[in-house]
Formats: sequence, C-alpha cells, structure tokens
Amino acid sequence: MEFRAPTVAAQQNAGAFDYLTKNLKDPEVGRRRVEELIEELGNAVDVYPDWHPILTAPPRHGSGHIGSLSQIATYAGADHTTQFVRGFVTCPYSEERANRLVEAVQSVTGLDAYRLEQPLYADNAHPVVVVADNVELEADGTIRSRDALAWFVQLSAAEATVAQVAETWWNIRSLILGCPHGSRSSLFVNQHTGVHMRKILEAMNASGMFGPIRESSLEMLSQKKRDTISNTLIRTAVSNWDRESTSFNFELRGETCKASLSDTWNDNHEISVRVEIGRFDLYVTGFYYPDDDRVTHVDPRGKRVLAEKFL
Repeated sequence: MEFRAPTVAAQQNAGAFDYLTKNLKDPEVGRRRVEELIEELGNAVDVYPDWHPILTAPPRHGSGHIGSLSQIATYAGADHTTQFVRGFVTCPYSEERANRLVEAVQSVTGLDAYRLEQPLYADNAHPVVVVADNVELEADGTIRSRDALAWFVQLSAAEATVAQVAETWWNIRSLILGCPHGSRSSLFVNQHTGVHMRKILEAMNASGMFGPIRESSLEMLSQKKRDTISNTLIRTAVSNWDRESTSFNFELRGETCKASLSDTWNDNHEISVRVEIGRFDLYVTGFYYPDDDRVTHVDPRGKRVLAEKFL
C-alpha cells in the first residue's frame, strides 16, 4: 500500500492529542498546547531512525544498537512519552525527575530541554520537552534532506568498524526511515531523501565495507508472491510427511528442504510446519489445517534468488 504522508501524519497527530489530553480536567487547554508542540516539533511519530540526533547526540556506552529512548541514560526519568520528528514530550509524575531530565539533556551538545507550565497526560504530571536543535524541517514536514543524508552516512561509516555482515535495504529500512514508513519514505524523510539513502546503502554494501551481504526480508516481493512461496513449501512438506517423523528432508526444484512437522494438539486438526533450506537461506513457518485444506503462515525470510524458485 502506498505511504500517504498527510494521511499518516493526521492519524499520528490525532493519537498524540488523545494520549496527552484525555486524562486532563481541561482537555481543550491541553489540545492547544499539543498543537503548539506539533508546530514546534513536527508530526507525531512512533520510532526514530537510528541516525536521528535524539538517539546519536547523547553519550553512548558500548557499541550496541540504540533504537529507543529507554536505552539512553540521558533520558532517565522519561515517562508517558510522545515522540515527534524534532524531539519528544515526556510527562513524569515526579517534579524532581523532570528537573533532573532537563539538566541532563541541557548538558548534551545539540539538544535542549525545558519544562512546560501546563499539564499534559495527567494533571499531576510535570511535562518536559526535549528538542534536537539541529533538526530543521522541510516544507513537507520531513527533515532537511542534506542533514538526514549526512547523519545517515556518518552513522553508517562508524558502524562499519564493528559490522560483520552488510544488511540489505529491505532488512533494515525501518531503522533508516523510522516509523511509520512506506517503501522509501516516512514522516522523517521524503521520497527524495529515502531514495538517496537506499542508493548510498547499496553502494556501501557493494564496496564490502560491512562484510558479506545478508539477505533476510523478502518484502521486495509482492504479498501474493510471498504467500505463494510459503504455500508451496508448506503444502509440499505436508504431502511428503509420513505422520510419524518429526523432521525429514525432501527435494523440490533442485533444493534440499529440511521440514519439521508436528500435530499441534494431537487431534489432526492443526499441523505445525517449518521448512528450512540451508542455514536460513530460506525459512518458512506456518500451520496446515486438514479439515478444510487451509494454510496459514508468516512471511518467508531468506535470499530472494532462492525464494523465487518456488513461485
């Protein structure tokens, strides 16, 4: 489905209004304050991209992946939080925690924080607004392209020193685009920026700087094709099952497939099925229901070239 940014933004902002004002004695005053926050911080969002200054500006301890505010010591004390493109508002019940949060954030270059006088989330909460000062927005509400691209490249280059494999665009696009997102854009980056991010990632992957390329997500294929791949492998596994073995191999289209099947409830109504080729070169899991010859499954994962053999 096409990503329609204005529609998604309206839905996100409606959720922010509801979350931050529904418990207040005077929700209308709260709504006006949230409107001001959206004007200052941009649209409400779910998850920041990995390169966003909100995640990268605070001091880090170790080289582990940082993907949420809760992993960052600077934001200790944050509670009842709503995120926006340029920053977030958080509403701890403790005024002391709110003050400590403001002090911690203000010590970080590129970030700012301030207290709100009006309550949000709850009348006895103490809202704090955290802003990434260097994040400037385009007219469409997304982050300025040159900045987003530079931050993405800087983080990617830094991660190359510890990377063991190169991840494809389809594997990690949510980490690059933030959430919610479409195939090449989000509320953080427009299509122009997203397309260039993908080109940059693919060029870096091709250079070998991250190591061998690991394919996992098959979202580049249509849902119909992904369904066909899963159905083909699951049904073939079921048809080759002797009803006694818990695991066995079968050959299909020149590939050796390892299948694991079991009668979930020992009543022949639901068969649990897993099919694997290589060491996760292709992996399918789901259920087969004999009564109505029906298959349910999650999306297959693995290498595209191999997966397309089963279309």
